[in-house]
Order: sequence, then C-alpha cells, then structure tokens
Amino acid sequence: MSHKTFHKNPIVTDIYTADPAPMVYGDTLYLYTTHDEDQLINDFYTMFDWRCFSTKDMVNWTDHGKIFSLDDISWADDRAWAPQCIERNGKFYLYCPVHKIDSGMAIAVGVSDKPEGPYKDIGHPLVDEGDWNDIDPTVFIDEDGQAYLYFGNPELRYVKLNEDMVSYEGEVQKIPMTVEAFGKGSHETGTTYGEGPWFYRRGDLYYMVYAAFAEGERRNEHLAYSTSPSPTGPWTYGGVLMEEGPCFTNHPGICDFKGHSYLFYHTDELPGGSLFHRSVCVAEFKYNENGTIDTIDKVDGVGRA
Repeated sequence: MSHKTFHKNPIVTDIYTADPAPMVYGDTLYLYTTHDEDQLINDFYTMFDWRCFSTKDMVNWTDHGKIFSLDDISWADDRAWAPQCIERNGKFYLYCPVHKIDSGMAIAVGVSDKPEGPYKDIGHPLVDEGDWNDIDPTVFIDEDGQAYLYFGNPELRYVKLNEDMVSYEGEVQKIPMTVEAFGKGSHETGTTYGEGPWFYRRGDLYYMVYAAFAEGERRNEHLAYSTSPSPTGPWTYGGVLMEEGPCFTNHPGICDFKGHSYLFYHTDELPGGSLFHRSVCVAEFKYNENGTIDTIDKVDGVGRA
C-alpha cells in the first residue's frame, strides 16, 4: 500500500501527543490531544496545552496547533490533561481537566465558534468537588437532547448538563463500582476501571470504554469496555478492548467516520518515548452483530477512508 493511501502510526511525529479525542463534524474528523512537553518538570507529566489535528480521509492530516492552554485559564496552574470536544447549537465545547490553584483537579470548559478553536475559558470550573477524581471528562448528547458528562479516577461519576453545556443541575452522581459493571481488577475500587472514560451510544447500547488495570501488582493500563441499556447504567463489563502495552497509560477515543469505526489510543513508540512522552495512534475495527467488540490489536496505521 502506497504512502498516498496509508498513514503510519503514530499520527503526529513532531511533538509528543496523548489522550486522543476524535470528533466528527461534517466531512471532517477533528482529533483533540494533550501535549507532553519535551522537558519534564519534577519527572512527572508536564502538560500545558491542548492541540487539534484534522483529516478528511484518515491519511492526510492538518495541524491546527495549540487551541487552548493553561495560560487561558486564570484559575488553573497545572496538568492540562485529557480533553473531549462536542458541538451544540453551532458552538464547540472543549472539556478539559486541570489543577485548580490551591485545590485538587477540576474540569474547565473552553468555548469556540470553530472546531479548531481558539477556545475561550468560561471563567470558572464546571465541575469542582475539591478532590482528585475530577479528571478525564467525556461528553455525549443523547437522542432526547440530554447531555451527559462522565469523568473520574478512581470512581466513575457523571452530571447531566443543561442545554447551555456549561452548567448542570443537582449533585454529581456516582456509578456503583462493581465487578459486574467493570470486571475484577487491581485499581482502587477493586475493579479494572482506572480512568479515561469514553462514553457514546450505538443503536440501543451505551458504551463506556476506559483505561483499565488487570489483576496483579502494578500493571500497565489496558483498554476495556462496558455496556448499558441506559445512559446512566447499570453497566455490564464487556471485556478487554486492547491489551496493555509497554507504556504505563493508555487512553481510548472511538468514532465512526465515512463508514469505518476507529479506536484512537496512545503508545510511547516515538524516539525518546516514555510514560511521560506519548504518541497518538489509531486502529480500524468492526463491531460484532450483537454489539460486542473483540480485542483490537495495535497496528502500523490505517488506510484511506
């Protein structure tokens, strides 16, 4: 297959990217990522901004550069972690976990008139429980118009967003962290669920894909999934989506684009790669007739859509 009809993984090779979040809008797939800085501070994840890339065919990609950063959020000072973007009523909403000054993690929202930004902070946290659980937001608007924002490590929590997408009514809801829902694993709740949820619907099934920890001591993350007949559970564990790799973390993002289904994930395979220097990749996959998904292999890349 020629280079004109195939794109080799990783998708981005000039910077380190992680936590891929695809969004299809019109005839274009937009991919939002975090950015691992080359130089580490205190030998830990050093991440200050979010990036956007787009494609119309999965082979040729456009780099839109930095679209939102900690510099744009006056109340946050660190940890520009895994985002997700969604469109509603002609506006685009980018949900981002950040470290709140003198507090824990919280979820910021950037708003833009264009999918490629730039994004403007709403001026305050959307979700701020004063703890460290408020990370990795995933957003979905159901057929009845109700929007849901799931997030969390080690617990999976959610809120029902108002139509303005930047507020919610009521309290943060907690999903029961049971083995039936998320499988038996080694994370703090005793399940495989770790972090990085990705929430969507296909037909009558709701899917929760996430970064997971198998049983045993200090395992690297694999990807797993659960399904539910409703947007708020009960969830039923579905199995391993992608086996663990050499990189400690992984992060799923799933979408359908031009008749194909894709799983975005990250590895540490670029030169200089490490658990703090990651690279976004993509694999094509197919659903089984009953909605289940077989384990997906890491691949060299994907062909033209």
